[in-house]
Parts: sequence; C-alpha cells; structure tokens
Amino acid sequence: MALFEAKNVTKQYGDKLALDNVSISVPEQCIYGLLGPNGAGKTTLIRIINQITGPDSGELFLDGKKLLPEDVQLIGYLPEERGLYKKMKVGEQALYFAQLKGLSKSEAMRRLKYWFKKLEIVDWWGKKVEELSKGMQQKVQFITTILHEPKLIIFDEPFTGFDPVNANIIKNEILFLRERGATIIFSTHNMGSVEELCDNITLINKAKTILEGSVNEIRKQWAANEFDLVFQGDVKFEGDGQYKILSQEFDNGKSVIRLKSDGEIGSNDILKDAMKSGNVISFNPSLPSMNEIFIRVVESRN
Repeated sequence: MALFEAKNVTKQYGDKLALDNVSISVPEQCIYGLLGPNGAGKTTLIRIINQITGPDSGELFLDGKKLLPEDVQLIGYLPEERGLYKKMKVGEQALYFAQLKGLSKSEAMRRLKYWFKKLEIVDWWGKKVEELSKGMQQKVQFITTILHEPKLIIFDEPFTGFDPVNANIIKNEILFLRERGATIIFSTHNMGSVEELCDNITLINKAKTILEGSVNEIRKQWAANEFDLVFQGDVKFEGDGQYKILSQEFDNGKSVIRLKSDGEIGSNDILKDAMKSGNVISFNPSLPSMNEIFIRVVESRN
C-alpha cells in the first residue's frame, strides 16, 4: 500500500520545465530514494510535496486521500539548506518548532529530552545555534524534523556536515525510524547511502522519470552477465573460451576471479567448469553498484 503518491505532476517556471508528468508511489514503511543530477527536478518535487509551491497539473495523495494544506503537520522535512535561527538557543528553538507542529509544551519537552539524550547533545540545550559546528546543528535539525512523529519524513542530503561516525549514527536512526513505522523519502547524491538505506528509488533527469523500482531488482536488471568466483588457494582458472576473465587476484589464500559470460553459457555451466579447477568457496552474480547504474542511465539520456 502506498502512503504517498504523486500522479502526473508537471511544474514550469517561465521557459524552464522543472517536472514533466512525474509520478512516484512510496510504499508504507519504506525508505524511498529520490535521485537525480543537479537541476533534475528533485527539489521542485520536494517543495510541491511540502506545499511550499503548487504543481501546474497533477495530483498528490497522502494515506489514500488527496493532499490538503493542513497535511503539512503530518510531514517532517529536513531541507538541504538548513533553517535554524543562529542567535536563538538550541533548546528554546527545538521547543518552538515542536509546538509549531502541534505538540503541547509538556509532550514536546518529554520527546526532546529523549532525543537529546539519545544523540548525546544534552549539553547543547542552552547554547546558541551559532556556537555549534555544522554537524552539531544538523543533529538538532534532525530532531526537530522527526520529533512530531510524522507519517511522511523527507530527508534532503541528511548527511551533509557529518563526519563518518556521526553520519553512521544518523543512518542507524533513519533505519530505526523505518522499523517504528515511518515512511521516508530520501534525496541524495551519495549512491553508497542509497544501497545501504533505500528499498525503492525513482531517478529523475531533465524533469522526467527515467528509472524506478526496487533497488535490488534494478541492480539485477542492470547486471551484465558478470560473475565473481572465489577459489580456496591459488587457482589458475582459464575456462573453456565461452566467457572472458576480467580480473584475477590472489589474496589471503583465496583466488578471486571476475568473469563475463557471452550470454549463451549459464551460471550452472560456469560453476561446473570451475569445480574441475579447484575448491569453489563462492560463486555469485556481480551486480553493478547504484553509482554505476546512475551514471550509465543519465549518460544514455544526455
């Protein structure tokens, strides 16, 4: 079941077509990657979902009902360009944003204490935002985004400003939110994060949807008949000429080989041939990374 849907959304600014008949369907309790190069139309779609601007045509639905202005209370949005007030104290500001989202002061304080303790930022409560590093500010804004437990959460480049340790903490919190039932739209240029976090994706380029579906299924579809073969010990594997050896490495008592089939020979045939040469530890399809797929798809459309 889709928690959020955008159907045939079009948006034009003067002579520039920002979105051209774009549709997405975000399943409930899913992390949904919204991908695309700079200027593709991602930010425009996010702004439309948040009702910062409206579409020229098309419809949006939340939880099966047409999206209404008051539904902004059911959405949490962490923009790429951060929006904290620099001169305001952290705790005062977090409390202010929580009450804007409809929480009572007492309930907001209860939730803020939980999250400030969980992310180890209790000591920042009385500091001004301008006293914090970019990563610290990001933690505060992450909390203000999810504090009211919205049905739909939108993260736009959420790891900007974080060192690897804190980026990993936020990744784990995003996964935790999904486990608790949140539905998340995740916009990023980091394809490694897409593979780690996303269940489904839509790739937008030049205002149009050019790729969509399950991350796992997309990687399988774009596989190029390549396989990774691992032998125990140093094994020289040459095959029978029906496939090409792309690389072979010897590492820690193992031989790691990548090969490409010509399409006429199947995986069972390759494995049968390999077992004649030595003890096979593993044999798996070599799936392209989302980064490779992103580049190939975008370049093919340019």
